[in-house]
Amino acid sequence: MKQFDFLILGSGIAGLSFALKVAARGRVAIVTKKDRAESNTNYAQGGIASVTSKEDSFELHVRDTLEAGAGLCKEDVVRTIVEEGPARIQELIELGMKFSEREIPKSHGEHELDLGREGGHSKRRILHAKDVTGREIERALLAAVAAQPNISIFENHLAIDLITSPKLGYVGENRCLGAYVFDKKTNHVETFSAPVTLLATGGCGKVYLYTTNPDIATGDGVAMAYRAGAGIANMEFVQFHPTCLYHPKAKSFLISEAVRGEGGILKTLDGREFMDGAHALKSLAPRDVVARAIDSEMKKSGADHVLLDITHQPANFVIERFPNIYQNCLKYGIDITKEPIPVVPAAHYQCGGVVTNLDGETEIAGLYGVGEVACTGLHGANRLASNSLLEALVCAHRAAEKVIAHPLRKCDLTPPLWQSGNATNADEMVVVSHNWDEIRRLMWDYVGIVRTNKRLQRAQKRIANLQEEIQDYYWDFIITSDLLELRNIATVAELIVKSALARPESRGLNYNLDYPNANPDWAQRDTVLRKES
Repeated sequence: MKQFDFLILGSGIAGLSFALKVAARGRVAIVTKKDRAESNTNYAQGGIASVTSKEDSFELHVRDTLEAGAGLCKEDVVRTIVEEGPARIQELIELGMKFSEREIPKSHGEHELDLGREGGHSKRRILHAKDVTGREIERALLAAVAAQPNISIFENHLAIDLITSPKLGYVGENRCLGAYVFDKKTNHVETFSAPVTLLATGGCGKVYLYTTNPDIATGDGVAMAYRAGAGIANMEFVQFHPTCLYHPKAKSFLISEAVRGEGGILKTLDGREFMDGAHALKSLAPRDVVARAIDSEMKKSGADHVLLDITHQPANFVIERFPNIYQNCLKYGIDITKEPIPVVPAAHYQCGGVVTNLDGETEIAGLYGVGEVACTGLHGANRLASNSLLEALVCAHRAAEKVIAHPLRKCDLTPPLWQSGNATNADEMVVVSHNWDEIRRLMWDYVGIVRTNKRLQRAQKRIANLQEEIQDYYWDFIITSDLLELRNIATVAELIVKSALARPESRGLNYNLDYPNANPDWAQRDTVLRKES
C-alpha cells in the first residue's frame, strides 16, 4: 500500500500546478503513464489566452468565448476563469516561464508581450513561447516540482480504476479513496491510497484514427470516473483541429492555428481560397466552422487533404515566429516559406468530460478533476482556441485552495490490495491491437466531423460487441497497459456515441445531417450520462 495525502493522475499543466500548490500541506504522488513531460500540455503549440493588453478587455474575452461555445457555455464560469487568468499567468512567469516578447515601436528598446491571434478571438491575446508554448510551460513547472521534496513522481505507471467506498461494500456517500495503478516496468498492480485524488489525465484523441494528441490520450480519466459513478457531460463535442500535417511519415503533427492568425490562407489543391463563403472571418473562423468547411471540400473533390498557404509572408518572419513548425515540415521535404502546407482535420480536444464545478469538485467526495478531463462549462459546444491552458491553471489553483481550506474528514475504510485471481498471460495480443484499430477507424468513419443517426447507430452496435469481447478478455488474462487503454477507449467511444444520439440538433462541434440546425430548446442543456448501477 502506498499512502499519500494527495494522489494526482497526470503530469500536464493541471496536475503539476495543483501539486505545487498543495505540496506544503502533505505528501503528493504524481502518477504518469510515460515520462513526466509526456502530456497534451507539452504538445500545445499555440499558447494561453488571457487579457494582458490595454486594447483588450475581460468583456471581449468573455464574449468571444460565449460566441465560440455556441450557446452552451456557463457564463458565470467563463467570466470567473477569464477574470482570474492574469493572476495565474503572473504566477507562471514568476516560476520561470518565458513568454515571447517584442520591441515596442518607437520606444527605444522597451519590450512587451508578443500577443498572437487565433480563430474566434477579436483581439490579439495569446501569450506564447514562439510555437512551443506547452513545452516551455512543462519545463518551468517540472523544474519547480523537482525542487519540492514532498512530491514523488511515478513514471510509467497507469491508473486502472478508482477505489471508491461503494466498491468496498460501504453504504453511504460515494467517496474516492485512491486508485489501483499498474506499474509497466514490473507488471505489478499497486494500491495508492489518498483522501484526495485529482484526475488530470487529459483528453481522448486516440479514440480517433487521426489525432493531434500523443499516444497517452486514451480518455482514461473519463472512463475511470464513469465506472466509479461520476457524471460525464457533453462528450459529443470533440473538437477536430482543422490543420494537422498531412504526410505519410508525420505522426500527429499539429500546424498551429496561429499560422492562420498570422495570415495563413486555406486553399483547395488547385489553389482556390474556399473559406470566404463559409464565414465572415474566413480562415480565422472558429474551429468547428473551419473543420467542417475542409471536410466538405475534401468530400466534394475526393481529395485527402487541403493546403494552408503562408508563403506571402516574409520568409524571415515565418521562420522566426514558427521555428518548430518550419523545422518539422522541412524534415518532411516541405519548405513552408516557399510552398503551401498539406493539412487535414484531426481529433484534437475533448470539450466535455467529468462533471465538475469551478473548484474541480466532482460528484464523488474526495475526487477532483481539472483540465481537459473535466467539464466545467467553460468550453460549451466548441472550445475557443487557447482557453484550455487558461482553464487548467485557474481551476488547479481553485481546487488546491478548496482542498486546503476544507480538508475531508478522515475515512476509516482501508482499500484492499489488488487481486489478479488465476488469470493467465494473454498470448493473443493481436486481438487487442485489432480491436484497438477497429474502434479508432469506426469512430473516424461514423462519429467524425459530420454525423448522421444511421452512422451513430451503426457505431453504437459495433462498440457494444467490441466491449463484450474486451470485458471477457479483461477478466480472463493478466492485464497489460494496451488492454487497459483499449478498455478505456471503448468506454469513451460508447459515451461519445451515446451523447451524440441524445442531442437532436446540430450545435458547435456536434453536426448531424438529420438535424442540421440548432434547437433553441437545447441551448444551455448539457448531455449528462451516468453509469447504471
